Amino acid sequence: MSAPFGRVLTAMVTPFDAEGGVDVDAAARLACHLVDHGHDGLVIFGTTGESPTVTPSEQEVVLRAVVEAVGNRACVIAGVGHYDTEHALQLTRAALASGIGGVLAVTPYYNKPPQAGILAQFRAVADISDVPVMLYDIPGRTGTKLAADTLARAAEHPRIVAVKEATGDLYAGAWLLRSTDLAIYCGDDALNLAWLAIGAVGVVSVVGHVAGERYRAMVAALDAGDLTEAQRLDRSVLPAVEAIMNRTQGAIMVKAALELQGVLANRRVRLPLVPATEDQVAELRRDLETAELLTSPSTEKGTS
Repeated sequence: MSAPFGRVLTAMVTPFDAEGGVDVDAAARLACHLVDHGHDGLVIFGTTGESPTVTPSEQEVVLRAVVEAVGNRACVIAGVGHYDTEHALQLTRAALASGIGGVLAVTPYYNKPPQAGILAQFRAVADISDVPVMLYDIPGRTGTKLAADTLARAAEHPRIVAVKEATGDLYAGAWLLRSTDLAIYCGDDALNLAWLAIGAVGVVSVVGHVAGERYRAMVAALDAGDLTEAQRLDRSVLPAVEAIMNRTQGAIMVKAALELQGVLANRRVRLPLVPATEDQVAELRRDLETAELLTSPSTEKGTS
């Protein structure tokens, strides 16, 4: 199957400096680190990028820096989600001017629009885009699940080519693969292997910040028909999945993990998120050590 945005993508965090400002240089360095460690795609300003707390001008400068840093080596995708369609279109236009390779459009959240309104927003974003569009179905955050008919009708648009799946509904996903040409990307690290096994083309990961090479090896094992090796790799990452995704909000813990690895200088987040506590960091350290992921960025091989 075609993988229009790559195979191993991470929903990248937004680094902040000690005063709480966006650290553009750190963002460019982090993007290079991720591409050097297994990624062929980056999603900038999704949920993990703390997009609701980053201003449009901050988003623009970070996108330009990331595209300049890695745009010739990886697909850079900009999150343009918003519950106001006009605001989403403004974000899309600004992102396109940065030279991105794709757009991520999440289901409009908070106001819980009907399916017709969701479809209209997706089409409006795709209409002004000159790059492929990935939809994002995550009802646990948006309050609304995309209906099968909405996805099928969205797939008729020539630039809507993929969906990031975070519903946990593998059965519905199998039907989506049967009935449309949409590429599925798993958006739930706990189910990466399961989604890939039924036909997803790749992952958009949070844990990939610290396990990119592990996930790259898992995808390669599945491509080679080696399910046993893919299972081994998936199970090896589970302590990190538990530590980062299930203890508190993912951006909080993955920033702490990157600080432990020496990739980020701090674990600062913006309110209403709060930094990981020392107790949380200590538990995180133990889990990353169990997963054999707490090594220096230059030596982590990702296949243990």
